[in-house]
Amino acid sequence: MPAPTIRTVACALPANFVDQETLIAAFRDEWAAKHFNVERFEELHRAVGVGGRHLALPLAEYRALTSFKARNDAWTAAAVDLGAQAAQAALEAAGLSAADIDHLCFVTVTGLATPSIDARLVNRLGFRPDVTRAPLFGLGCVGGVAGTSRVSDVMRAWPNRRALLIAVELCSLTLQRDDLSVANIISSGLFGDGAAALLMEGADRNGAGPKVIATASVFYPDTERVMGWDFVDTGFKIVLSATVPDVVRAHVRNDVDTFLHAHGLARGDIAHWVAHTGGPKVLKAFEEALELPPSALERSWRSLRETGNLSSASVLFVLAELLASGDPRPGDYGLMLAMGPGFCAELVLLQW
Repeated sequence: MPAPTIRTVACALPANFVDQETLIAAFRDEWAAKHFNVERFEELHRAVGVGGRHLALPLAEYRALTSFKARNDAWTAAAVDLGAQAAQAALEAAGLSAADIDHLCFVTVTGLATPSIDARLVNRLGFRPDVTRAPLFGLGCVGGVAGTSRVSDVMRAWPNRRALLIAVELCSLTLQRDDLSVANIISSGLFGDGAAALLMEGADRNGAGPKVIATASVFYPDTERVMGWDFVDTGFKIVLSATVPDVVRAHVRNDVDTFLHAHGLARGDIAHWVAHTGGPKVLKAFEEALELPPSALERSWRSLRETGNLSSASVLFVLAELLASGDPRPGDYGLMLAMGPGFCAELVLLQW
């Protein structure tokens, strides 16, 4: 079937940027009396390769958020504002308005809202009453690629329509202050807040931009405890196994090679790699397993340093930078890839 086109990708970051050393100092004040090894905590925070992060709220306001309700209420308000910024920027870049969108997909894993955030954005931005909506929760870091894939399915079925994918992740509002596990300490140093929006058009629109040539999903059985949440009285408690890089190394090469081979391609045919910013160990596992040169994931490494891991929005930040760079040439292939809770992988093949 005719391939849909990615017209624009836009990003939005909260105004509250805090450098990593300031965040480390804040965590030290919070955890020094509880943590048996503050030096080890600081070492873990510096090892994630993040220079600073944008926060949904000013740093001083987090101490007052003592309940899950307070954090989730803050999440809902901030998610609507940040999602609206990203969506409006993507629409304006395409010279369109919300009324031009036929399908709206919303992805998150960091907060809960019913009506969902996309419904609130219909009211905020003026989407048509007949816009179809698909809120997706629980995909985590894989959500940006999975959302792109699901939206492309809709656009293949309706080649005269337009869709908007919005990913909003406010990881700072999930922090568990009393969880001194290594998983929580690492995640508190790695994950940041941000939003991205991707506008896609069906083939009949003849829009400019990379085509979504093919997609693939891979689920790894019996890996539920590799990554995710435990829902506890205080909210979202991180599940983050140290085996994540091992799972990447064990599977990603075969997954990518099988996917590309089905379309007559090999890794050497991919000019642009768009990988989610899972952290230094995950990015190194991608590079090693796929035998990539250091430059292949440069944008992912830079995004990690500048904003941290933004979960589902991360890969869209990397794609937005690639599109803005002007580097892709007609005929170039690109591969979007991410892994996340399930444990699973999602792949999207692009061609300019």
